[in-house]
Amino acid sequence: MRNIVPAILSVMLLSTGSALAQKTIMEAPRGFDQPAAGITTGKLDSISYTSKTVGTVRKALVYTPPGYSKKKKYPVLYLLHGIGGDEKEWLKGGRPQVILDNLYAAGKLKPMLVVMPNGRAMKDDRPIGNIYGPDKVAAFANFEQDLLTDLIPYIEKHYPALKNREDRAIAGLSMGGGQSLNFGLGHLDKFAWVGGFSSAPNTKQPEQLVPDPAKAKKQLKLLWISCGDQDGLLPISQRTHDYLYEHNVPHVYYLEAGGHDFKVWKNGLYMFSQQLFKPVDVAALPTYTVLGAPASTNVRNAKYPQILPDNRAVFRLKAPGVQKAQLDLGRKYDMVKDSTGTWTVTTDTLSRGLHYYSLVLDDLPIADPASDTFYGMGRMASGIEIPGRGTGFYALRDVPHGEVRERRYFSKVTNSWRRFFVYTPADYDANTAAKYPVLYLLHGGGEDETGWVKQGKTDVILDNLIADKKAKPMLVVMLDGNMDGPGGLAGFGEPTLKRFEDELKQTVLPVVESNYRVAPGAQNRALAGLSMGGLQTLYAGIKNTDMFSYLGVFSSGFFANNAALSDPQYAYMKANAGTINTNLKQLWLSMGGPEDIAYANNKVMRAKMDELGIKYVYSEYPGGHTWPVWRHDLYQFAQKLF
Repeated sequence: MRNIVPAILSVMLLSTGSALAQKTIMEAPRGFDQPAAGITTGKLDSISYTSKTVGTVRKALVYTPPGYSKKKKYPVLYLLHGIGGDEKEWLKGGRPQVILDNLYAAGKLKPMLVVMPNGRAMKDDRPIGNIYGPDKVAAFANFEQDLLTDLIPYIEKHYPALKNREDRAIAGLSMGGGQSLNFGLGHLDKFAWVGGFSSAPNTKQPEQLVPDPAKAKKQLKLLWISCGDQDGLLPISQRTHDYLYEHNVPHVYYLEAGGHDFKVWKNGLYMFSQQLFKPVDVAALPTYTVLGAPASTNVRNAKYPQILPDNRAVFRLKAPGVQKAQLDLGRKYDMVKDSTGTWTVTTDTLSRGLHYYSLVLDDLPIADPASDTFYGMGRMASGIEIPGRGTGFYALRDVPHGEVRERRYFSKVTNSWRRFFVYTPADYDANTAAKYPVLYLLHGGGEDETGWVKQGKTDVILDNLIADKKAKPMLVVMLDGNMDGPGGLAGFGEPTLKRFEDELKQTVLPVVESNYRVAPGAQNRALAGLSMGGLQTLYAGIKNTDMFSYLGVFSSGFFANNAALSDPQYAYMKANAGTINTNLKQLWLSMGGPEDIAYANNKVMRAKMDELGIKYVYSEYPGGHTWPVWRHDLYQFAQKLF
């Protein structure tokens, strides 16, 4: 099945950005960190303050802007260092005073105080010895109390500092980035502007950082997450962004070329500081980035395709000998070639979920060597997974995980070797006395038995449901519904459907029930499928309610314009309505909204079932004829079983 991508926006190159960005400069220009002649400069003060938290006198640096006057009031940015530094690390490695002076000279900054403290809150706060020792790591956490109860009050007493939360910002690099996120998001009553540059593993888990997304959305003026694409700590920033995106908390997720170094951190300060203490264009926040994040569907170490924070995707391929290149993603995008022979294109904003695609090189469609491949268009095709909101039910979590096992068997129906995959829950091997109910799960047209394994994320969905006690532990058998018959609509004819029914009853069920610990009886069997698999479920399930007590039909229905196939099925339902309603504990029909290509067929079928007195439950989830819909269908249907 293919995702249909709406042609809403024009094709744009990454170098030009989107219309929303309004040609905003996306990274610091050359010379931004070099002293400029003839400009007014700020001043650096070294201060000492009494820390009741630590029980000693501690030091910090304070930058006051050009034209500073004690008669004015200023907002304050607290700028934190990394695990190996102290209050002078930014000064030595980042030249923040030069960066800020140049920005003031260009008229790009709101006048502010910048405080650079020592974030290692212990009596001997020098970066000596084992800087990763537990006492020194603990001191970075202890700085939270020192900052709030000692340093901030000192600054606000001795400098003309504004004292409202809207006039306080906190940002830092590495360990200081983690501190900034932890302290800033943990004290939204104190800070409205928060920035983490290459945040380190001291960063709390996103659920702890932002336990109340609605509150954060209301109180934050700006949340900035940035990192270099070669930084080994990138997953810390990525997980934070993923959570914020999932919970619709506006923020900047800024990625650039670089590692864990001052090249990245200086650029972070340059970009972040310009946004502070000014009106924020929330709609533009997803456009503040140089690079996107590699798609989760990329092969190992592949940088492209990349997904930008607004879910546009960037595709890149080096093919100097090719004369014409296109991206086929449901619609075709022309790619542009640079002087190195590298072809690039940036798509429109893509809908969530898995999209099949091909690269078309001189009119030859090929799979992208940088992407994982999926059997999904009647052939192997590349795929790109676009993140979406409301997808936490198939996110990997720290819960007990089951297994997906492969089983080969010989079918007397097809006279060939075939295979299916079986999901076994986490306790299957340990709980050897237990017998499990079984869900037989069917893919759609153009796909095969790998569909629910790879595209459908069946194991993750079931792991999460079982861990949350929302579904009973069960086996899920994902079988091949392709019966080697004619393709196209002919593949949905009665002979092919009957052949599938025979395969299911005569071969698959006996193999499963003789090789796995299966609870017996119809009450422990369910059958479900999407699209073509939904039609197979209708055909084989309705006629065999003595074998299956639960049927799930996702994005499917008997063809309204194929009376030769549909009429006999409705005749059977009419003659056996009482038996069907008595035997079935659940006949669950679901659609991906009016945009689902099977919507009309399903609507006609439901009307016919109403007329015949067939009981069913109907569910609708927006998204069309796509994998996000079917994953959600499985999530909902599995909770109703057994």
